[in-house]
Amino acid sequence: MTFACSICEERSTQICGYCTKDACDNHLCERCRRCSDCCTCEVRLEEPMMVRTSIAERMGREPEPEPHPHPSPDPDQPEKEDYPDPNAT
Repeated sequence: MTFACSICEERSTQICGYCTKDACDNHLCERCRRCSDCCTCEVRLEEPMMVRTSIAERMGREPEPEPHPHPSPDPDQPEKEDYPDPNAT
């Protein structure tokens, strides 16, 4: 006879050894046979993956392109200096 997992409602055929709630294989600890709500084993199931994401990616937007640096002045051209016009009044 199959039941529904009390945590995710997937099909389950086993119960927690502590609280006796129905639990699927994903939510039943292999070590202590308790559901994930009752388990105190503190055993990692998988090693955490270090993934760096930008804020834009986390918010579902495309990241903005990086700005291109402004071209530097042409070294062959002399720099213009601002001098007051002597004919201006």
